[in-house]
Amino acid sequence: MSQPLDAPYLYDLPALGNPLVGFISVAEKLSLPFPVQRVYWTYGTPPEVSRGRHAHYALRQVVVAVAGRIIIHTESLAREHGRFVLEHPSQALYLPPLNWHWLHFEPGAVLLALTSAPYDEADYIRDYSTFNQLQSDWLAGR
Repeated sequence: MSQPLDAPYLYDLPALGNPLVGFISVAEKLSLPFPVQRVYWTYGTPPEVSRGRHAHYALRQVVVAVAGRIIIHTESLAREHGRFVLEHPSQALYLPPLNWHWLHFEPGAVLLALTSAPYDEADYIRDYSTFNQLQSDWLAGR
């Protein structure tokens, strides 16, 4: 369990167009770190609700706030914490496996997610104490 870990990171997608006609942002093969197997979007989340609160064993995701502002907190197996603010549709966040994450949506925010695999409940780590045990095991094996 001492393999190197991927870390979440922000990156920019191309924003083509201009303010007179509008813009299009594109996430094509060259700009994504994996082939997309599933696309979903989350919307209508009240600001007092925290979404996510899980990690994945293998799933990789790229998420975009296509509308509004979303704050994403992450925690890695190495106990490194991140805070990412998505507020422009040409900005994406890569979420690798084995990173606990939770999201806060501002009113009207819409999250688009592109994932590396179809939905699989067995890939979810939904209990933080299980994630914490994985952290301890990974840190002990480094």
